[in-house]
Amino acid sequence: MAGRIEDYALIGDMQTAALVCRDGTVDWLCLPRFDSHAIFAGLLGTEEHGFWRLGPAHASDAPPPTAARRTYRGDSLILESEWDTPRGTVRVIDFMPPRDGAPQLIRIVEGVSGRVPMRSALRMRFSYGRVVPWVHKHEGRTVAVAGPDSVWFDAEAETYGKSLTTYSDFTVAPGERIAFTISWEPSHKQPPALPEPEQSLEATEDFWREWVEHCTYHGPYREAVIRSLITLKALTYAPTGGIVAAPTTSLPEDIGGVRNWDYRYTWLRDAAITLSSLLRTGYREEARSWREWLLRAVAGDPENLQIMYGIAGERELGEAELDWLPGYENSAPVRVGNGAAHQLQLDVYGEVTEALHLAHMTGLARNDYASLLQLKLIRYLEDHWDEPDEGIWEVRGPRRHFVHSKVMAWVAVDRTIKLIESGDADGPLERWRELRDDIHRDVCEKGYDKERNTFTQSYGSKELDASLLLIPQMGFLPPDDKRVIGTIEAIQRELSTEDGFILRYPTQGDDEGVDGLPGDEGAFLACSFWMADDLAMIGRVDEARKLFEKLLSLRNDLGLLAEEWDPRLQRQVGNFPQAFSHVPLIDTALRLTASGAYGG
Repeated sequence: MAGRIEDYALIGDMQTAALVCRDGTVDWLCLPRFDSHAIFAGLLGTEEHGFWRLGPAHASDAPPPTAARRTYRGDSLILESEWDTPRGTVRVIDFMPPRDGAPQLIRIVEGVSGRVPMRSALRMRFSYGRVVPWVHKHEGRTVAVAGPDSVWFDAEAETYGKSLTTYSDFTVAPGERIAFTISWEPSHKQPPALPEPEQSLEATEDFWREWVEHCTYHGPYREAVIRSLITLKALTYAPTGGIVAAPTTSLPEDIGGVRNWDYRYTWLRDAAITLSSLLRTGYREEARSWREWLLRAVAGDPENLQIMYGIAGERELGEAELDWLPGYENSAPVRVGNGAAHQLQLDVYGEVTEALHLAHMTGLARNDYASLLQLKLIRYLEDHWDEPDEGIWEVRGPRRHFVHSKVMAWVAVDRTIKLIESGDADGPLERWRELRDDIHRDVCEKGYDKERNTFTQSYGSKELDASLLLIPQMGFLPPDDKRVIGTIEAIQRELSTEDGFILRYPTQGDDEGVDGLPGDEGAFLACSFWMADDLAMIGRVDEARKLFEKLLSLRNDLGLLAEEWDPRLQRQVGNFPQAFSHVPLIDTALRLTASGAYGG
């Protein structure tokens, strides 16, 4: 059985990522890309679906021991786990070196004290656990082959095969280091180069040290901000600049339920807000790469903007269910692909335009096509902003006139007007000023409940929605507007859990709610960070700081966050780690630092 979601650590090479549990088991790894088939899918099934465990030897009828301590080495993505055993202490160093060639996962066992018996158990299962590869020796190296894929296993200890698993039993002494490496290569090509674990470790540590040095944030929450930035960098597909929402699929929002989605793609919304956080903390190169990715992804068809694309800009992300996988803690179905890719979500026009505007305002070199794209997006919105859509949360129920979508349409027009006013683009300025006023008036008239003094989820509804918290952050209304304050207080009353965290919107248990799905979900962490932002903006800074620091306490021991927090089970749920949680963490830290609202 897989560990709790928060029991996992992330390692990656900016092209794919692995999840390593506290007991030393790699339960998730897709090769060679984030969105490739998994060779270790035990996270969504059982050990029969693939895993790689490396840790102290233990009795076959006992659970593997968990590490007594684990940490990332400094500001890096190099994981160090330590076990204290009756025979001594041992450390395992896990990392994936940033690469130009074959992807590698390297694991180095280091003796700390005593003589500790160790075991490596490697069970590769291709195609999300469905295919048992042909494992054989080739010139002294172990290779697993199935169809187009081959994975090469290089070990500095003797190995043997048993029960379709490759084992290595060995003992490590103080100061001794024994390395194990897997490398992926297309099966029709020559074998990958022999690994050089120690040199790769040094190069990986140098890479992260140099990257972190570019961070311009030096406030009181630096540790949390740096870890979140490293996580966002790890979720960036280096060859194209695309940013995945998470490296996993189908980790449930509702344990045992059906709210299981594939997040290994680039949502324009998530990537745009990630870009804004990177820009505000000094990472201009990542911003430039994402802008280039965006221009390629939407080239030739900006009027039919998708809400998400593949990491190289692919448009077709057809959704399928993997019925041979039982799902994380029996949360089925397991899905790959995402059928929401072709939904109409008008808010993405605003998020993309806001990101391009921020890039322009922070001095990113001008790109004429980016300005042209922005103008084309507004021309589309002119004709479509007043249509119903599926909204920010990708509801699978009927389309509605979601207030947040209209607000973000206003943002798109507003930022484009500013671009024209700066002299860097040409457009029908007066006409679009009128359009901006029309959208604003429409929202305030149809999306606001005067009796309750709050904006609502959609026109004519009584439901609330945490996305309304973005109204003051986007500049649609000032923070001291009574309608803004009323909305914040209404969301606190109606969408807050007992712990003070914020739900996205009401769900209906076994009945289908606004999102067209049965079941409930946890508190959405991004929404809780938005609440902290809003509280700071309306002057309730102490309350904002307390909520923010309470949110920080939800991170696992390595500083990582999933999508949601289940207040009933008191555990993280949803895909992990989640960019949409780490981005607002950074944003709120910046806001609280600027306001001086922090402890100590």
